[in-house]
Amino acid sequence: MRSRTDGMWWGTTIEAPDPSSLARFYAELLDWHIGHEEPGTAIVAASPQGPFFVFQQAEGYRAPVWPPVDGGQRPMMHFDFQVGDLDSAVAEAVALGATVAEFQPQESVRVLFDPAGHPFCLCRDGDQ
Repeated sequence: MRSRTDGMWWGTTIEAPDPSSLARFYAELLDWHIGHEEPGTAIVAASPQGPFFVFQQAEGYRAPVWPPVDGGQRPMMHFDFQVGDLDSAVAEAVALGATVAEFQPQESVRVLFDPAGHPFCLCRDGDQ
């Protein structure tokens, strides 16, 4: 893209049944802050310059199914977060409202679901 500039990526938008609640979950999980909230939208920021996660209200939201199954809502994307201590990071995420997926494909990675059912991975530092 010829019009691209350095730092072009601004953020990622995630559909949610309750954007404010999901924003609070990720703000706590990542130690980021809520940068903006209005009805139907909440933004979590790493810093005032970003990057940003934008959570938007989704009517008729269906949580993705992990692992994918025919006929189920497929995960279209997921986050990978690198952590130093996998067991502690999983415990912290669960305390914030995440759940651990039954199916775990790798020893050094844990698949969890956020409160809206989006899968995300905690990856032991250096093992991605």
